Amino acid sequence: MKLRLIAVGAKSPGWVADGFAEYARRMPRDCAIELVEIAPSSRKGWPADRIRADEGERILARIDPGDRIVALDVRGRACSTEDLASKLDKWRTAGGNVCFLIGGADGLDAACLTRADESLSLSAMTFPHQLVRVLLAEQLYRAWTVLHGHPYHRV
Repeated sequence: MKLRLIAVGAKSPGWVADGFAEYARRMPRDCAIELVEIAPSSRKGWPADRIRADEGERILARIDPGDRIVALDVRGRACSTEDLASKLDKWRTAGGNVCFLIGGADGLDAACLTRADESLSLSAMTFPHQLVRVLLAEQLYRAWTVLHGHPYHRV
């Protein structure tokens, strides 16, 4: 199974790239994390709904048929690390790849949310979209450690 983060934002600060790379490196090959970056739309005079729609089209174009789609959205379902571990186990058992959609500064377009098999929230707080990459990669790694009894996860 491959875990793909399809994320708006192409010029990550070094600390974001380093943080994401650290957790991606820790994952085993059979549960690899890949980052697919989507360039943000031009903000020159475009309203937020047009920006979301443009970015959404380009996000959806990167999804392969048969992929399970998980949208990251503040209005999504909250889950604990243990819940995420359970989901990760079910996804692995079901086979196929999982794509996590991370919107840009204006969030995800409605078309992305509609296409998603489920919508998850990392928190009721709003985070910078670049930081979400690192948080999600860490939580996926932590979920993997829960499934394998690794001492990394402590409550």
